[in-house]
Amino acid sequence: MKSAIFYFFTTILLFSNCKFSETPVKKPKLVIGIVIDQMRYDYLTRFADRYSKDGFNRILKNGFSLENAHYNFIPTYTAVGHASIYAGTSPNNHGIISNNWYDKVLKKSIYCVDDANYKTIGNDGIVGQKSPHRLYTTTVADQLQLAQNMQGKTIGIAIKDRSAILPVGHTANAAYWYDAGNKNQWITSSFYMEELPDWVKAFNSNNKADAYLNETWETLYDIKTYSQSRADNNIYENNLNGQEKPVFPKNLEKLRVQNDNFSLIKTIPAGNTYTVDFAKAVIKGEQLGKSEFTDFLAVSFSSTDYVGHRYGVASVETEDTYLRLDKDLAHFFNFLDTEVGKENYTLFLTADHAAVHVPSYLQSLKIPAHYISTAKLKKFLSDITQKYFNSKELIENVSNYQIFLNQEKIEALGFNKNTVAQRLADEVLSFDKIYKAVTAETLQTTNFTEGIMHSLQQGYNPKFSGDVLMIPYPATLNYSRKGTSHGSGYSYDTHVPVIFYGNGIKKGASKKTYKIIDIAPTISNLLKIEAPNGTSGKIIEEVLKK
Repeated sequence: MKSAIFYFFTTILLFSNCKFSETPVKKPKLVIGIVIDQMRYDYLTRFADRYSKDGFNRILKNGFSLENAHYNFIPTYTAVGHASIYAGTSPNNHGIISNNWYDKVLKKSIYCVDDANYKTIGNDGIVGQKSPHRLYTTTVADQLQLAQNMQGKTIGIAIKDRSAILPVGHTANAAYWYDAGNKNQWITSSFYMEELPDWVKAFNSNNKADAYLNETWETLYDIKTYSQSRADNNIYENNLNGQEKPVFPKNLEKLRVQNDNFSLIKTIPAGNTYTVDFAKAVIKGEQLGKSEFTDFLAVSFSSTDYVGHRYGVASVETEDTYLRLDKDLAHFFNFLDTEVGKENYTLFLTADHAAVHVPSYLQSLKIPAHYISTAKLKKFLSDITQKYFNSKELIENVSNYQIFLNQEKIEALGFNKNTVAQRLADEVLSFDKIYKAVTAETLQTTNFTEGIMHSLQQGYNPKFSGDVLMIPYPATLNYSRKGTSHGSGYSYDTHVPVIFYGNGIKKGASKKTYKIIDIAPTISNLLKIEAPNGTSGKIIEEVLKK
């Protein structure tokens, strides 16, 4: 009996000691969200042996990588990707259905962050007339502000306005983006403030962009070592204005004259370097990570997208851009160690979408790939309505592979909108390059649980989307035969890196399938705050320390 009692109390004591010996994970003082515009997952693996130990490889080695993370919706565009990452949900909930889309009420195309209610802060231009008003849910940055009674700071930065604005949502202290051309200024909107902070004014006056554009873009290493890419001079790439061929070296000082002056920096690797420069200035200027509250900085690298569009997935320019971005990230991570402290920050790195190989290049390899003509598609659709309904005025708009019908005209002719939509969905499959089509009515009454139709449904928003939605064949673009683009629900557009690193994050990797919308609830759980109010993602438990 004594032995049993002794064993019982000894067990309790040991258990208690184990519990009290655990060290609780402290909240980070700064969370950094890094989104790389148009980064395919395989850029991590293709260039792995060329990356330094302090950039991508540092966070891969010491953080947690999701090797099979995908976007779960169509379309895969910049605004949609950024909104979904930070809102933890898909366009069917948050409302950002594209970069631009047709507004059924206003009867015109609109841009995701345009807002004439506000003015530019930083200069006398109009590119600051922006706000996040079309984002109908909160983001993780909003939730952090609410949880801390608006005591921390949340700031978004990017060369692109939409990439700076949407991540930090409605309660941000600031979002800054780059006004190029002859302006050469980081600016904001009166949605956030009435005057630029002194540190932003000082940064603009230093004119770092001018120094970057007075150089020559040559490959970082001997061009003969770029074996992961096509030959430098090939027919699948677009040129910079003023270049006869898309080749190295690129004399930026000369080319800027024909490429809208400071706008050239957006389209070269130095645009990423310039973004890091500004990110460092933000952290110092706002003293991020220095208070008792948690701050949030959303950084988006836009130049990778401009380079990718112009030169394609397999170009020397793209490879060199990522090798240089790796060095930029290494400098940024080292800066965070010194300025914020190694144990005081958590970051995640992902992409807003990936991209397809140049279809004409795929065609040269006998891989199925296609180009689609919007003009021919519109004529085909018009002929359908003429044939079956004796009118060419039933279609109001065709964009983003969606058909918007003219309901008033349809009713005036005595037809039913759903009948017209179904006829178009059935007949458009006869159009070359269109693979699948479905009506809005079907998406509202049928639950697709997997596959590309599920992705289409997750991107469909009844309030904003069209009456018929179409899906082209894989590797199909409405684009030039040179360079590439994105937007589909196929793996080449949906598979992107997701890496968590820093305070509260385990070391490791997972081959399980995860969705991009899982990032926000995971970061929310790490911060012990409520997830964004439209969240449909889940917490990735294996990423987080207990």
